[in-house]
Amino acid sequence: MTDDPDPTPRQPKPPTREERRQMKSAARLYAVQALFQMEASGQTRQVVRREFETHRFGAIYEGEEMAEGDPDLFAKTLEDAVTWQAKIDQMTDRALVAKWPIHRIDPTLRALFRAAGAELVAGDAPPKVVISEYVDVARAFFPEGKEPKFVNAVLDHMAREAKPEAF
Repeated sequence: MTDDPDPTPRQPKPPTREERRQMKSAARLYAVQALFQMEASGQTRQVVRREFETHRFGAIYEGEEMAEGDPDLFAKTLEDAVTWQAKIDQMTDRALVAKWPIHRIDPTLRALFRAAGAELVAGDAPPKVVISEYVDVARAFFPEGKEPKFVNAVLDHMAREAKPEAF
């Protein structure tokens, strides 16, 4: 017999608006990491997705707990990045100067442009939100560099091509 007068199990509280926003931000960061890993290792989207959702979301590394990612946004971003990769890479090439086609840029930036491009081509978030979020991702990977400004300029160009009506 329990001391609890109400034996019905308690449902976990749904995430707050801020928690949902943080989960979406984490999903975007994880999507960039996953796309990088797919390119570097040759692993399939399904294998990498399963690894991230099972072992990375909320994992603890060196005493630091990783954020929970939004699994739906993460999965959709990976799926769309693979499905639309040729289109996204062409958009990225047009946004880059001619001397720097996508295959010559840093692989982390390439993964970032593919994840952001997936959201610009097939996602629901407003382009300005996508740009802002992925500039933040660039800051996480390149905290001391000029890459965030570069990412902002390239994504702005890509967004104007993908969703001109938003500008």
